[in-house]
Amino acid sequence: MILSPKEESQVGSLYVHVPFCSHKCEYCAFYSELLKPDVVEGYVSALCKELAMVSSMVRPRTLFFGGGTPSILSLAQWERILSTIHRFEWGEIAEWTVECNPSTVSREKANLLKQGGVNRISMGIQSMEEELLQKLGRIHSREQVFRSYDILREAGFENVNLDLMFGIPGQTLAQWRRSLREIIGLGPEHLSAYEVIYEEDTPLFHQLKAGEFDVDEDAIEEMYEALLEESALHGFVQYEVANFAKEIRKDSSDRVPSHACRHNINYWRCGDYYGAGPAASEWVAGMRNQHIANTEIYSQQVGQGQRGLSSSEAVHPSTRLGEAAAFSMRMNAGIDFAAFKGRFGMHPKSLWESQMNLMVDQGWALWEPTCFRPTTQGLRFADAIGAEFVHLEG
Repeated sequence: MILSPKEESQVGSLYVHVPFCSHKCEYCAFYSELLKPDVVEGYVSALCKELAMVSSMVRPRTLFFGGGTPSILSLAQWERILSTIHRFEWGEIAEWTVECNPSTVSREKANLLKQGGVNRISMGIQSMEEELLQKLGRIHSREQVFRSYDILREAGFENVNLDLMFGIPGQTLAQWRRSLREIIGLGPEHLSAYEVIYEEDTPLFHQLKAGEFDVDEDAIEEMYEALLEESALHGFVQYEVANFAKEIRKDSSDRVPSHACRHNINYWRCGDYYGAGPAASEWVAGMRNQHIANTEIYSQQVGQGQRGLSSSEAVHPSTRLGEAAAFSMRMNAGIDFAAFKGRFGMHPKSLWESQMNLMVDQGWALWEPTCFRPTTQGLRFADAIGAEFVHLEG
């Protein structure tokens, strides 16, 4: 498809934050709040107004509704949002994702989203063990997982991601393998598997600090190895630290499988994207902007013709350069030399040769003719690798 000069200048990714949940999970540090009907209605009105404000500046090839729990919105609220988006001349959105909780998926809602243009669903499962779901504060049951998955398939969704977590307090290797096999057995195109992170000001963090449980690093490492084993056995390609996708092409020389999440790849490649909704961040033309993390204030500000931003920061090019290298090393594809030089005017080797060679010596990375990329072991230490690039350029 050939784009006009105007279309070329428009940002190709848009993230929308839906902050509502019926219950706050024990591990979650994302901005969310409990469902209150009047606040939700105000939010939907404000969101539609903000989308109109940015509609001429974006032409989304990827659109992602995250949360919170976007699927908690009612049919009428989704109809308002979809009708607003359809008024904009955005054309076909190649990848349009909505996050769902199994307890909030209905046949009517799935059909509405599919008919409205959504073509990818990301459903948070976390575990198939009832005991662990309760420990995490999840509101769904394992039976709802099967029911919701069937509903999504019957609605016509052909690109489904399922989220899992490992390293949950009290979780055994046997439980982890069982959850993995059950989820993979459903046949999703994409799998996201995250190690539990103990964020400050979350109930799990306070339980850890209170000595209610210990973190068993050896057990977590065994779970990670089981993840690599089970995913590869069933045809998944690990393309990022925590993300695995099916490959349907015969030629996958770019190391990005066909069912990879294109929206997140744009993040990891430090591409521009707009954000909308309370607490949403965005990166546009060298500026890092942040929306206010308060839904009612956000709605008030948008109602007054503002976008509800709480901060705006000009980022020095050298900082963004380091971030681009660091995030690239979270992906199996690594740092593409031609793309990096085309964007920043220099070869990464000229900046970090000694550090990159040390990563190779440690078995964390490989020099290849067209790129510098992490090994499977290196992906496990992506944060440590990334810190080298950001530290040197920060």
